[in-house]
Amino acid sequence: MKFGVATVITDESIRPDVLAKALEERGFESLVVAEHSHIPASRATPFPAGGELPREYYRSYDPFVALTAAALATSKLLIGPGVLLLPQRDPIETAKAVSSLDQISAGRLLLGLGLGWNLEEAADHGVEATMRGKLLDEKLAAMKELWANDKAEFHGHYVDFDATYCWPKPVQKPHPKIYFGGFTTATVSRARRHHAGWMPMGVPVADMVPEQLSLIDGATDIAVSIIAPEKVELAVLDAYRQHGAERAFILLSTKPESETLQLLDSIAAFTEIYG
Repeated sequence: MKFGVATVITDESIRPDVLAKALEERGFESLVVAEHSHIPASRATPFPAGGELPREYYRSYDPFVALTAAALATSKLLIGPGVLLLPQRDPIETAKAVSSLDQISAGRLLLGLGLGWNLEEAADHGVEATMRGKLLDEKLAAMKELWANDKAEFHGHYVDFDATYCWPKPVQKPHPKIYFGGFTTATVSRARRHHAGWMPMGVPVADMVPEQLSLIDGATDIAVSIIAPEKVELAVLDAYRQHGAERAFILLSTKPESETLQLLDSIAAFTEIYG
């Protein structure tokens, strides 16, 4: 099983290029960063982890800007959004941004996609809660057409454009590996329909791993990359490895540079013990 880091990068944290270089130097395989376009001041949607919404969620960088800096500072590190909130994005602009980053990184992009939990944020983009799944599916289908064809067109319920040119195309063919964030059977069904992977939050206890991964129902074509807490237990990681998980993204706290580098040293030492 490979190890990466999942985090929120902000204007108050370690810079994305410095973080990416530090990860590559310590032997980590990958980096994924969260996305929020904004946080509405009036919000009824509860934070999924409970409690108050952490400060970093209000201050996150645009993921494509942060990941471009990360790509240019490294040569092997895989990078990607974890996850990109596609329902509230323009599919044509997003298709171009994905292709551009895959080009700049020389094919090192992992594309995490999700519905988003903050319903007020989505509403500010004109997206109703019940529309998110249909929008994600249709916008992704449109993006696949733009990636695959020199002259692409798409005619759906939410996305509609006549024949158009959209370059560059992704380095990875037919497109970067896609992972869907989420924890329900609907997420796994979406991964199956799109021939994609699954990026769930990891469970806290090893005995819970078989039940969680039973959602894929033995589908060997659904690659699983979990997002694990910073202080995950070795037994949990071992259970995921035994059940075929390909990767664990360790959830890294958002801290200034010196504190982050110390945390990375600790996490790297832990993963070396595991390995």
